[in-house]
Amino acid sequence: MTRIPVGSRFGRRTALGLGGALLAAPARAQAWPAGPVRLVVPFPPGGPADAIGRLLGERLAEAWGQPVIIENRGGAGGNIGAEAVARAAPDGHMLLLAASSHVQGAALYRRLAFDPIRDFTAVTQVAYYSLVLVVHPAVPAKDLREFEALLRANPGQVTITSAGVGTPTHLAAELFRIRAGVDFTHVPFQGAAPAHTALLAGQVQAMFHNPVLAVPAVQAGRLRAIATTGAARAAALPAVPTLAESGYPGFEAGTWYAVLGPARLPAPVVARIDADLRRAIALPAVRERFAALSLETRDAGPQALSGIMQEDLARWTEVIQRLRIQQD
Repeated sequence: MTRIPVGSRFGRRTALGLGGALLAAPARAQAWPAGPVRLVVPFPPGGPADAIGRLLGERLAEAWGQPVIIENRGGAGGNIGAEAVARAAPDGHMLLLAASSHVQGAALYRRLAFDPIRDFTAVTQVAYYSLVLVVHPAVPAKDLREFEALLRANPGQVTITSAGVGTPTHLAAELFRIRAGVDFTHVPFQGAAPAHTALLAGQVQAMFHNPVLAVPAVQAGRLRAIATTGAARAAALPAVPTLAESGYPGFEAGTWYAVLGPARLPAPVVARIDADLRRAIALPAVRERFAALSLETRDAGPQALSGIMQEDLARWTEVIQRLRIQQD
């Protein structure tokens, strides 16, 4: 074997080349993602968040060449899953699919093991839905004006149900109570499904409902839609006016879903995830699936999402503190 003197010109170049290769190897090893990515869905399987996570997870796995593992860590209104991500290493291999209730929790819970904004990095908002104010067909109100008149004529007698105290369906009703200056009786259930069942049976009279359950019931004539809570009319119910255009400018109480990372997530990783998420939600197949779930696609990036989270925190802190509905 021919030996190459290290001191020779060619030998020096070879040594430098080997050194450069050795230095480059760790850089390549640190390329993101370096292994499977876990996307934590802080709710049980079967709901909108789970469907969104699995649909996007498939597309991201294709883009990243690594498995995207969906972890359902439900409980405590999403706080169990969120805490796991808040404590994760900021390397982009553990992410959170958060709902807007993630921010509301900062005002709703007296004790949280994390800060819903400071302990996370905003990446991309991916989906949104407006709530739908619906009534049982036996309720003598065809539109918002008639519903308001019914509430004023019967203070505290009309029952409005929700998926539970402090849930978006409850907070939207309370925001309406404040803005309209009306009174009603709140009847909470443990989840949207039992509230939906009670509403269909006429055991309660109205609800600020999620569209996944509300829209099919409205289309079947089993519930009547009065208004929606988004800034614009819901694509699934284009003939139904918003509360904002029905006398309550600025009223918005929709639910959004977004991908967050732990605090101090490196900017290049944030940019990569954001770009790949935007490409995924632009796909016709993804948009069609979202529409089937009465979801609208959104692609607010890190800066815009951060602003949305701050605005929501201010809005719901005011409502929750005014109503004194904090939980332990």
